[in-house]
Parts: sequence; structure tokens; C-alpha cells
Amino acid sequence: MQLTAPQPHRAAGGSPRRRRTRPAAVLLLAVLAVTSACGTRLPASAFEQRPTPGAGSTGSAAGASGSPGGNPASDTGVTATGIRIGIVTSLTSPVGSEVFSGPRFGAQAFVQALNDRGGLHGRTVELVTCDDGGSGIGNQDCVHRLIDEAHVFAFVSGSVLDYAGAPYVSGKGVPDIGGQPIGTAYDRWPHLYGIYGSSAPRDGNAVGWNGTLYRSTEVYRFFKERLGAGSAAVVAYNQADSARYAAQLKAGLEAEGYRVLVQTVDFALPNFQAVAAAVRADGSQLLFDAMDTRGNAALCRALDEAGVQVAAKVTNVQNWSETVRTDYRSSPVCRNVLWVTSSSLGYGEVQYPAVQEFRAAMARYYPDRAPLRSAWELEGWAGAQWLADAVGSCGADLTRACVERFMNRAEPYDAHGLLLPASFVPQPQPSGPIRACLNAARWQDAAEGGNGGWVAQVASMTDTCFEVPQLPYRP
Repeated sequence: MQLTAPQPHRAAGGSPRRRRTRPAAVLLLAVLAVTSACGTRLPASAFEQRPTPGAGSTGSAAGASGSPGGNPASDTGVTATGIRIGIVTSLTSPVGSEVFSGPRFGAQAFVQALNDRGGLHGRTVELVTCDDGGSGIGNQDCVHRLIDEAHVFAFVSGSVLDYAGAPYVSGKGVPDIGGQPIGTAYDRWPHLYGIYGSSAPRDGNAVGWNGTLYRSTEVYRFFKERLGAGSAAVVAYNQADSARYAAQLKAGLEAEGYRVLVQTVDFALPNFQAVAAAVRADGSQLLFDAMDTRGNAALCRALDEAGVQVAAKVTNVQNWSETVRTDYRSSPVCRNVLWVTSSSLGYGEVQYPAVQEFRAAMARYYPDRAPLRSAWELEGWAGAQWLADAVGSCGADLTRACVERFMNRAEPYDAHGLLLPASFVPQPQPSGPIRACLNAARWQDAAEGGNGGWVAQVASMTDTCFEVPQLPYRP
């Protein structure tokens, strides 16, 4: 079953997030600014091995065994034989269909595999999807249609540009599990549970701690220790969102002792050749950016043409994708120094059973997406796993309250090893260093005409941890 929100009229309704018209590539800058905070921030005890409920195959993880004979119609969207779950995605957003689609495909593959193995306690999961068009108006329309008309039990693995419907979802007490924290909704509203967890109060009032959120500096510490880097360049557009994110990058790098070169280019007519010359003159070892994929590809091409090579061109989890093969085909030297950091396993780390399950399901149900495989698909799968384990903990008497008890428990959750341990226990406002962990990979073209791909750069993401400062910022 699919609901498709009507596309908003851009001129009248305005563009997402700030309700004013902006080019599609600029819209993506806001996405980059909130998806690049990598790593997890939990006490060391969170990384101790614990048994995961129903660990093993997708079916057993969800508690597939059980007869529907004793299942009551225990809550909204729940019958003796089924559970209705909603997914909202900005598929037809101004930044393109593939930018936000990954989590939805990952969650759909999980649910199809789950249902093939018997569902959840004898109940089949029915997904109801809605495309919000990447606008706040479309998002509100989607959540109203899914809650008021489709009567979904919960949401899962959402990925939207403007989560304008978050207050309504929370006000109706509908659990939203495993969504991508593209805006600030998952750090504000109760009943919303982002894929990376949150330690903020989330009482529906100000975002975070009285409007302040925190970024830790483990990414910069990692490259400092791993590559011996002490200098970095940050490239941004002459646009407010891009400049704001660049300032956050600069502050984090400087907190770790880097010498930082900031370069600003015109959004409409960027002179990346001048940036390449400045990077060469500065001797920058690392390169970070506050730009979209188009800008990154053009910057890499300028670097290659000028013969400039840095130790690492650092990107974020949203760009951990097979599409770098084509996005950077004109700049193979720069492509081979692309690094990514994240709070989840890479889709190529097939030594882990949970990754094997994900890849097998994607190959079975969505074989045509192999050239588009991404970390966000894997995180969408992990979000669905989180919901499944929460539902499985309730047995036959499935209620939203029971699911939220699982989500709000003190014990951190790792989606059977796919995620760094995450929880939603509110913490005091940060005031000092914290232990933060991350995963990292690097793109490497294969020799002798092979396929190449992303290669893991850490032995274990749960062991790649640092004591780092936390820097306040106001989103």
C-alpha cells in the first residue's frame, strides 16, 4: 500500500526548511550540516557485550515464532494477524530521488525478509509509504494521512528534508523509530527515536539543552592520530547554511590543534581552481567541505587537474555509497583519498552476520540497486531491526507503550552490531570531555581493472574511541 503526497506548489508554499526558495544543491547543505556529526557518545560500559533479544536471523530477532490465535487487536494499527507501519521519505525532493531513498529501501528489504520468515509473533508487517516531496507542507500531509487515515502503529526509518509533521506525530504518541536526524526534531520531541540515539531532554520545548546542541571532535582526533595530520582546509559556498557548517568544522578542527585554511567560493560560479592553488600553497593535509555532491566532484576535478593531492578528502555517512564510482569518475586521484566516518558498520563489512543478512536481502528483493548500495540503506535496515526488536519484546500484547519502554530503556542498543550503542536516556548538559567512537572507511580503486570500493580503516568501531571535548552550537 502506498500513499503519495501531492507535490507542493513551490512558488506559493516555499522551499523546505526556511520556507523560501533556494537552489536544490543549497538545500543539501543543511542536510550535510546535521548528518556529519559522526560517532557515538556513551559511557564505556555501553560497549560491553550483552545478549541482544533474539539475536540471530532476521526472523528470530523479531520473535517470529508464535501463533496469531492468542493475539489481540491490542492497539492502533494492530490486529491479530497484522501490524501497520508507516515510512515517510522525501523521494521526489528538490535534491533528487536518491538523496533520501536509501533508508526506505533498507527498511523495506528488512520487512520483506521478516514476513517471509513468519513476521512478528504471528503478525505480518504491512508497510504504508508516503513521499512528502521534500517540503514541510508535504511532510505534514504525509503524517496526517498515515496517522489519521491509514492508522499506522508506528513509523520507521524515515528520511525527510523537513520534518514539519514531528509535533503532530509526537502529540499523537506515535513511536517514530530509526529515522535519520536531518533536522533537529529527534533532539526535541518525545516519541521520536533517531537512528543514532539522543541524550538531550526531548521534552518538546527547546531543541537540546535550552536551544543548544553539542558536537564532539572524535573525527578530527582520528585523522590527527591516524594520519599525523595537523593542517586542514575547509571549503564552503558564500551561502548562510554552508558558512555556518564551515564555521562548525573550523571550530572542531581548531579544538584539536589543527591549522585551518578556510576557502569560500561563489555558489553560482565557484572558482575551484583558486581553491586548489590555495590548498597547494598552504600544504593542507586534510580537506573538509560544506558543499553538495556537485561541488565536491568539481573541487576534486580541480585538484586532480592542478596535481594537488591531500592525505584525505573527508566526507560523511550520507555519501558512503557506490555512486562515488560515477560521481568522481573525472578525478580518480582525489577519489582514492576519499574517507568517510560513521556510527554504523559499512555495507561491505561482510565478516559481520548482520551485514550478510542485509546484503542477501537487498540482492534478493532489490537486485537493481546494487550500483546504488549505500550506508543509508544499511541504516534503514538497522532502524527496522530496532523496531522489530522493540515489537518482539512485547509478545502478543503489542502496544505503543510497550514499544516505547524498550526504546527508553537504560541499556544501549546496537541493532545486532550494526550500530554503535545508542540510547535515549536524557543526560545533564555536557560540561566536559566524553568518550566518543567511530567507524571509518576509505575508497580505493582496485588494481588490474577490478571493481574497487570502500575499504574499512578500523579493526572495530566499538574500539576506535577517543576522549574528546564537546563543543556547543545553536542549530
